[in-house]
Amino acid sequence: MADTVLETDDRHYETSLDGNDVRLVVADMDGTLLLDDHTVPDEFWALLTRMREAGVEFTPASGRQYATLAKLFERDSEGMSFIAENGTFVVRDGAEVSSLTLETAFITRAIALLRGLAAGGHDLGFVLCGKKSAYIERGDDEFIAEARNYYEALTVVDDVLDTDDEYVKIAVYDFAEVETGAATEVDELRESHRVVVSGHHWMDIMPPEANKGRAVRQLQERLGVTAAQTAVFGDFFNDVEMFREADRSYAMAGAHPEVKELARYLAPSNQEQGVLTVVTALLDAR
Repeated sequence: MADTVLETDDRHYETSLDGNDVRLVVADMDGTLLLDDHTVPDEFWALLTRMREAGVEFTPASGRQYATLAKLFERDSEGMSFIAENGTFVVRDGAEVSSLTLETAFITRAIALLRGLAAGGHDLGFVLCGKKSAYIERGDDEFIAEARNYYEALTVVDDVLDTDDEYVKIAVYDFAEVETGAATEVDELRESHRVVVSGHHWMDIMPPEANKGRAVRQLQERLGVTAAQTAVFGDFFNDVEMFREADRSYAMAGAHPEVKELARYLAPSNQEQGVLTVVTALLDAR
C-alpha cells in the first residue's frame, strides 16, 4: 500500500502504511499526546477502546512520575503499562515491572552541585524523584506550580537528602532556557550518569543506562512484539532512544529540530492531536 499523506496547516505529514501490523503504540506525553493545557484529548478514549479491540497495546512514556501518569489515565487504565521517569520506572497494572535507581553517594554529589548553581545565580529548582514521592526543598509558589504539572505525589521538605525512598531520577527546572543554562554546568555528572534535556526548561539526571528506548525494548520482549510492530511518538531529546526501537518513529510538528531529523516520519502537532490522527490512519488501513 502506498504511503498516506495527512495534511494540516499547509504542511504534509507522512505515515507509512506498508505492513501495517501495529501491535504496540508508545507515546510521550507533553508536547506529544497531551494538549498544551496538559490534558488528554477527549477523543483519545474512544481510540483507546478501538486499539484494544484491534489487539494494539497503548503505553504512555514520559518524564512524569508514575503517580501523575496513573492519574492522567485513571479513567481507563486497566492492563496498561506505564513508562515513567524517562524509563527508570516501569509499572503495569499498578505493579512494578522494572526500575533503575541512583546511588546515595551520587545523589549527594549531584544535589551539592545543583545547590551551588542556585547559590551562584542560576534560577533553578530540582526534584529528587523517588518511587513513593517526589521531593523538593524550594518552596516558592512559582516553582511548586511547575513541579506539580509533572509530579502528582510531591513533598516539600527542608532537605531532600533527609528523605527515605528509592530514587530513580533528579529533575532540574531552569526558569531560563535549560539547554543553554543549567545543562551547560553539569558536565562532571555526565562522566558517570545520563543527563538529558527533556524540555525547554527541564533536564533529567539518571542512571547511566536509563532511557525510554530501553524500557520500550523490555516491553516489546514482555509482549512478544517486534520493532516492525511498534509505533512511537515524541518531541524532545528524551524520546530519541525510542525511535531506534520502532520501525514507525514519529516526531511531532512542534518537536525540537534535531529530534525531527532522527525520526522516520513527521506527525501533526499535539494541539492538532497528531498521535490520534496517525494511529487512526494506521487502524483504518488494516
